[in-house]
Amino acid sequence: MTSVPIVITEGPALAVAAARLARAPRLALDTEFLRERTYLAELALIQLSDPTGIELIDPLTGLDLAPLVSLLRDAAVTKVLHAARQDIEVLLPLTGVPLAPLVDTQIAAALLGMPAQIGYGDLIARELGHTLEKSQARTDWTRRPLSCAQLEYAADDVRWLLPLADRLEERLAARGRLGWLTEDCAALADPGLYRADPGDAWQRLKGIESLPPPEQQRLRTLAAWRELRAVRRNLPRGWVLADAALRAIGRAAPTDVAALKALGVMPPGAADKLGPDIVAELARAASLPLEGLEQRADVRPNREEQARTRRLAERIRAIALELGVAPEVLATQRDLRRIARGEPPVAVLRGWRAGVLSGPVGEEVARG
Repeated sequence: MTSVPIVITEGPALAVAAARLARAPRLALDTEFLRERTYLAELALIQLSDPTGIELIDPLTGLDLAPLVSLLRDAAVTKVLHAARQDIEVLLPLTGVPLAPLVDTQIAAALLGMPAQIGYGDLIARELGHTLEKSQARTDWTRRPLSCAQLEYAADDVRWLLPLADRLEERLAARGRLGWLTEDCAALADPGLYRADPGDAWQRLKGIESLPPPEQQRLRTLAAWRELRAVRRNLPRGWVLADAALRAIGRAAPTDVAALKALGVMPPGAADKLGPDIVAELARAASLPLEGLEQRADVRPNREEQARTRRLAERIRAIALELGVAPEVLATQRDLRRIARGEPPVAVLRGWRAGVLSGPVGEEVARG
């Protein structure tokens, strides 16, 4: 069994570790967190490694994390992660800006033809021949003390990242695709990827584009109100108001708290507390314009758009087969639906993707 690193819980130890790690040109990074009880993920453990060792940092002990923040924001240190976007989001309240520069081994693997969402354990087994323990995947990382099994699991999440990245980058360089990786990883530094707009919260509700516009407007308004309240209270949005209750209220459009309570979709105490706000939001929704409510990124396409999307998908598959990558690495189904509707396919037509889609077949994809 590999020795388990000591968990850093005090400021002086963190300062020493951060100073040591800052001398490395690249670091492996991972986080453990919990989402079930809060709107924002609860950061519970931060794992870092360089070629000389592994550091586990406990952010729940109240230690001053300034040395860590300085390290993570250091543009001279490349951060190596797997499926980086989630970790970037979890760390964003701490770092203030998305991590950069970085290397995402999941992206690297996809550019080599592996499944686009390949897991870290599967990738390590495939590329390095190590089998990682999975028994702690669903553990509560906020409970203390952490067990030896938890610490071993957490350490393994960064133990192999650097040699894995080296191996994948070497193969990408041999195929002339290292620039693809650099470009896709740099895109993760866009702050807009992590900025949630309460006005878009309604898009989490499936199928509402088929509802009558007034009901759509009520659901949009209620979803935005719920999102803002969840953010302010740092609670899961479903704890503020469950989706089923939100839909029922949007459908019935009660005009007072008594009518809201009569629906029976909320606990009486919650209806008393939140009812006046909900009724006020419904009244506000009734005063808003209804134009354009049917426009949505995944609205059901008409027959012509469906046919165009199928043709585009076939061409993307042909190009992907030639390149040896999964089609979604080049363009997602959502991208294709947008192209078929005549919307600007920004993500598909920029950077290296524009290059590989610029041939005779690619031009037709670009035109839609």
